[in-house]
Amino acid sequence: MIANLNSIKQRYGIIGFDAALERAIDVAVQVARTDLSVLITGESGVGKENVARIIHDNSRRKNGNYIAVNCGAIPEGTIDSELFGHEKGAFTGAVDTRKGYFEAADGGTIFLDEVADLPLSTQIRLLRVLETGEFIRVGSSKVLKTDVRVVAATNVDIADRIARGKFREDLYYRLNSVPIHVPALRERKGDIYPLFMKFATDFSAKYSSPAIQLTEEAQRRLRDYPWPGNVRQLKHVTEQISLLEKERVVTAEVLAQYLTAPAGSNLPALLHAENDGGDKFQRELIFKFIAEMQREISELKRVVNQLMSGHLPASDKGLHEYRLRDNELDMEIRHEHQATAVEELPGYDESIVIEDDDLTMDSVEKSAITKALERNSGNRKQAAKELGISERTLYRKIKEYGL
Repeated sequence: MIANLNSIKQRYGIIGFDAALERAIDVAVQVARTDLSVLITGESGVGKENVARIIHDNSRRKNGNYIAVNCGAIPEGTIDSELFGHEKGAFTGAVDTRKGYFEAADGGTIFLDEVADLPLSTQIRLLRVLETGEFIRVGSSKVLKTDVRVVAATNVDIADRIARGKFREDLYYRLNSVPIHVPALRERKGDIYPLFMKFATDFSAKYSSPAIQLTEEAQRRLRDYPWPGNVRQLKHVTEQISLLEKERVVTAEVLAQYLTAPAGSNLPALLHAENDGGDKFQRELIFKFIAEMQREISELKRVVNQLMSGHLPASDKGLHEYRLRDNELDMEIRHEHQATAVEELPGYDESIVIEDDDLTMDSVEKSAITKALERNSGNRKQAAKELGISERTLYRKIKEYGL
């Protein structure tokens, strides 16, 4: 069993040897052979979807569809349509009949993340699917059938939701046929540093830079930190350090700058406003913007080196002078020819040029969202995934910027 457990952890990129974590994986593998509903609990960022994937991939449904749905990211007014489909003309904008996720997942698995956020009316529909396999599209009276395995997850105390009348007790018992709890990162301290090193190695390859190392004191501080954002937060912090720190051996004092909470907050600075996604989204855009600039600078160096070696003609480029100083490119460009010079460089893309006066966080946000939507043909789910934010945050930003 140990060999099988290790192969599963390797397959899904799970790092750690904590007993509670291995117990969760073991239960997932065992329950995968059945069709029982599973409820995965654990704080945000612990990796609950990894467990759902393990269940699906090791089940008889592994060749069927696996559909992951973030229930908290879908507006209440459209959640029934998303899950169960709708008929043409069922509501304004319903120009065609559409299958829902439960119909599309027939023969496979549907993963309902943040299931506690479902409206009570939708909970009634979900209970019927779990009990009978039956559902009705919005705007229809025809009963349809689906054969789907439901795996749900939540990061809240459902018992409290039940007590406050926000979640149906009968639905809870149907979902909770087999409970699986994924431990918080602070409960598996021995796994924190190995996870950090794994992420540091990954970002070293991604950004073509030496991997970040920690001093012994920094390692202790890393392990002692409570990590309210769990593995997701640790990964983000590792990426930020890998991207921003010039010294590749990080001290405890430097590490503390990435873990310090702002005044009046119980969350670390880099995880503040995690729930609404605002500040976190802006930080992610900044880091992506910096990474893109690094790639562009590397490309520009390559082009200039080709020009200097005579592999590319330098005439009519508007470039005044090239110098290499201390292995860094020092370019002086005549102001009046600057636009021509940049536009004629190979690989130039005018969409990435931003005038200095427009370089505000709002403009970067708006531009990033617009381009993500364009690249994904208006598909908001895919755009949100590309941007690394929830669909709920994307909807709010689209409305905020009038997109």
